[in-house]
Amino acid sequence: MALDELKSAIPDFAKDLKLNLGSVIGNSELPQQQLWGTVLACAIASRSPKVLKELEPEAQANLKPEAYQAAKSAAAIMAMNNVFYRTRHLLSDPEYGTMRAGLRMNVIGKPGVDKVDFELWSLAVSAINGCGQCLDSHEQVLRQAGVDRETIQEAVKIAAVIQAVGVTLDAEAVLAE
Repeated sequence: MALDELKSAIPDFAKDLKLNLGSVIGNSELPQQQLWGTVLACAIASRSPKVLKELEPEAQANLKPEAYQAAKSAAAIMAMNNVFYRTRHLLSDPEYGTMRAGLRMNVIGKPGVDKVDFELWSLAVSAINGCGQCLDSHEQVLRQAGVDRETIQEAVKIAAVIQAVGVTLDAEAVLAE
């Protein structure tokens, strides 16, 4: 199991991450598609080759092909949107907020899976990428669709742990060189 291999690669000083990784994935109450789509999208967003290499096979095994592609699409579109909307929000000139984006985002309207799943994955990636405007937007869509705060928080916890594991393992790899 790749998850066990990933956990065993986490150094002793980051034992909490090892425990949290097992908990947020192994004890998740999210349905399989939501869980593994979140895991895959966050593994991609973490930019950690080790994390992606270890978690992608399990994600692929636990997702239907359309959900697998949609999770990758969520990571891709949010990589763009998080930079664009975070920048617009951070610029002190409010005029940027009134300008047309002019960027294609068709996958958001037709993700190929249930809209709630795609929104949850997009929210988790936005947490990793630190875009408050996107977080607010996706959280509002999810809440309007009847998703409870606990489900949203669970996706954010998955994002936080996967990101932390990626940072830790990548740093250790550099230090080992």
